[in-house]
Amino acid sequence: MVFRWMFPRRRWGFSVNEKTVYLTFDDGPTEELTEWILRVLEEQQVVATFFCVGANAQKHPQLIQKIVQQGHAIGNHTMKHEKGTAVTKKEYLNSIKLAEEFIPSALFRPPYGRMPMTYTRSIARKYKIIMWTWLSYDYDHSVPIKTILEKARRIRKGDILVLHDNQKMQGRIQELLPQLIHQLKEAGFQFKAISV
Repeated sequence: MVFRWMFPRRRWGFSVNEKTVYLTFDDGPTEELTEWILRVLEEQQVVATFFCVGANAQKHPQLIQKIVQQGHAIGNHTMKHEKGTAVTKKEYLNSIKLAEEFIPSALFRPPYGRMPMTYTRSIARKYKIIMWTWLSYDYDHSVPIKTILEKARRIRKGDILVLHDNQKMQGRIQELLPQLIHQLKEAGFQFKAISV
């Protein structure tokens, strides 16, 4: 993948021997949807990594605590979900720093997966920058759930999968997540949280 070569300081997947995938959720926590996701993960005995927006973590500290207590990992997703290409480097780094207060983690994912290369070195001094190898498109209502699940058949060991615990896509996540977990388990995959 060309991105891995262009951005070597960013993690695009893992080299693993076992049939393991890394399920991640961006944008939360949100009260109703994150609670529901946590119930599903607990029932299915699946662990994941939640890249949280600082403003949401500030509003829902009990959910951050619950995510960690259930054995999942958390990561910083900036304070207000800023796009790195739309703000100055100083503003972006400040947003990450503000979010640190509510998200104690050394993992970071840039919102929209976009930030200038010139920001990377400063962030990588303190954080492991986590990207992905499989994007669900759960946020795109023009992509049917059936198509997402068909695309999921191409998931390989070591892949980092992205879904969202954003209220805007609640119905789609509630339809997609149980089926995706079932499909991956049927294919022999196990799930791990991303560690620092």
